Amino acid sequence: MNTTSKVCIITGGGTGTGAACAVQLARKGWRTVINYSRSEAEALETAAACEREGAEAMVFKASVADDAQCHALAAAAVGRWGRIDALVNSAGITKFAHAAKLDALDADDFQRIYAVNVIGAYQMIRACVPAMKEQGAGSIVNVSSSAGILGIGSSVAYVASKGALNAMTLSLARALAPAIRVNAVCPGLIETRWHTARFNEAEYAKFKKGYEDSVPLATSASADDVADAIVWFIEGARVITGELLLVDSGKHLGKV
Repeated sequence: MNTTSKVCIITGGGTGTGAACAVQLARKGWRTVINYSRSEAEALETAAACEREGAEAMVFKASVADDAQCHALAAAAVGRWGRIDALVNSAGITKFAHAAKLDALDADDFQRIYAVNVIGAYQMIRACVPAMKEQGAGSIVNVSSSAGILGIGSSVAYVASKGALNAMTLSLARALAPAIRVNAVCPGLIETRWHTARFNEAEYAKFKKGYEDSVPLATSASADDVADAIVWFIEGARVITGELLLVDSGKHLGKV
């Protein structure tokens, strides 16, 4: 078995930031496991894009909310390539609900969102850590959100889940050191179908302009912009762990 190339599992890797991360890593020679729960066609397209970059890729269907499926995903990577060097927890869900409309969310909404955004990330980390410890090194990057720091986002449940993911990042960065680094990226608006599917074209243009008018850098992030930060955490941030990196065009600074 060839184990010279490193291996990264990317949850939610078929679309958006996860897909961009997979292609960027493939360009650098990484073998990728592209996880999806619903977007099979997109995951296969992402795998094909990775292979066009000259890197091996595999597609694996699993819900990160199911612990057994998380272990099966990690086992598939080890079974094929004998190692796991990095994990990107990019899978995430929300329910759009204005924060002031308290009746728009119920316990089931919180539990469903936490099951993926928080528990799912934890279960994937738990499933991958043994392989990382066996080889003496690993990098985990949680795709969080500026919502978890600023307290603004698609819903209170989503905001709370990303706040919990940030706190978990700090806790596990301490617990898994020195062999494994754990960091998080916290994007603001990303130009992916997360929002384009929510609005019609005119509504999205207005929403995007409103965001860009409110941030110092006067632009929103592409999926590749966020992937740049994730790949840097994986490959370049040798002495950085427990970092929550805001990738939000300066949104956290307030309007200039």
